[in-house]
Amino acid sequence: MKILMLPWLAHGHMSPFLELAKRLAKKNFHIYLCSTSVNLSSIKNQIAGKYSDSIEPVELQLPCLPDLPPHYHTTNGLPPHLMTTLKTAYEMSAPNFSNILTTLHPDLVMYDFNQPWAAEIASSQNIPAVQFLPFGASMTAFGLYMIKYPGKELPYPEIYIRDYEIAKVRSRDARVNDVSDGQRFLQGLDLSCKILLVKSFKEIEERFMDFLSVASGKKVVPVGPLVQDISLDDIQDEEMEIINWLDQKENASVVFVSFGSEYFLTEDERSEIARGLELSNVNFIWVIRFPFGGKITVEKALPEGFLERVGDRGKIVDGWAPQARILKHANTGAFLSHCGWSSMMESMKFGVPMIALPMNIDQPLNARLIEAVGVGLEPLRDEKGNLQSEEIAKVIRKVLVEESGKNVRRKAKELSEQMEMRGDEEEIDNLVEEVVQLCQKNNGCC
Repeated sequence: MKILMLPWLAHGHMSPFLELAKRLAKKNFHIYLCSTSVNLSSIKNQIAGKYSDSIEPVELQLPCLPDLPPHYHTTNGLPPHLMTTLKTAYEMSAPNFSNILTTLHPDLVMYDFNQPWAAEIASSQNIPAVQFLPFGASMTAFGLYMIKYPGKELPYPEIYIRDYEIAKVRSRDARVNDVSDGQRFLQGLDLSCKILLVKSFKEIEERFMDFLSVASGKKVVPVGPLVQDISLDDIQDEEMEIINWLDQKENASVVFVSFGSEYFLTEDERSEIARGLELSNVNFIWVIRFPFGGKITVEKALPEGFLERVGDRGKIVDGWAPQARILKHANTGAFLSHCGWSSMMESMKFGVPMIALPMNIDQPLNARLIEAVGVGLEPLRDEKGNLQSEEIAKVIRKVLVEESGKNVRRKAKELSEQMEMRGDEEEIDNLVEEVVQLCQKNNGCC
């Protein structure tokens, strides 16, 4: 069977689609992975060799827009003010996507959260299409409920969103062709053929999967955490300096700090995090990112004298770091994270407790789930949602070293052991069964 995958143009979406592609390739599926050239180039090394015959990159051409050169055909490093432009260009690529389906005629299309047009094109060519959501069932259920029943609360009080967080989400709700992100999200759910795929597992989200199934009228199929396998044999030269630094520290003594590939900290946020790290008096690796073409240097981005004061207990990384490899390292003891879903799954997989600093979109809900599951804590903010360095320092120390955080550390270790023991074979086998049945029974009609 041939499956064409169409992830959104973000690393946090490309990566889970690729990991799912790898697992399906092992089950003798042929995968077409469709994206822009800049996104495909970022994963080519992961496909070469072992998967070169079973995972086939397919380039999706976006129209040429004045403000959007090809290196901006990705959210990685994209200046925030160009996000709506990228979404517009993506939707304008629909005719090119239609031509791709006509040429390849796959047995199934797997599309992302914001692409109802992909499902419509597939249906017009009698190809069944299912939605793969590379984030949690809790977030999806909350979003569906909030849009369909405004003013009503989800019947799970531990999963909630604060007023300042709602305002942030609404400020990012782009309208393309007079359709909002929220409307596009609902359309995508509705058009999925009989099932919804979610990147999750029942141990942490079973009740939300059941709720989402009832609310959407679709069978929710978990596909597992989809964490990339990390081998000690394939370490790259640019990673060695970081790993060598980690090797010199004590067991579980380092907090890893990263906010993903899309979010760029403001000056105030950088200052509060820096002061929090300084006050915590623990070892840390901090990945700092700037928009593509940004002029500021790391030294100027940090408070004056910060690097000198923290000395060798802190390592600043400009742009990119091997996150999964760092989290897997025995000397990493905590993860100060924006709570992107893939980052959460990696942290859970490797048994690293989290300090939750959610910034936008689904991240606040993910942070609530982290606390509900018991594998992390969220520092308090002020009433406007501003970070507070003293609170950051307090939670870092609690999660990493203090006796009061031992239950969080224990729960993170227990969940990791459960994930290691169970693997994801059961979910992938169930997915294969669902996909085969879908293609046989529906014959392209959903």
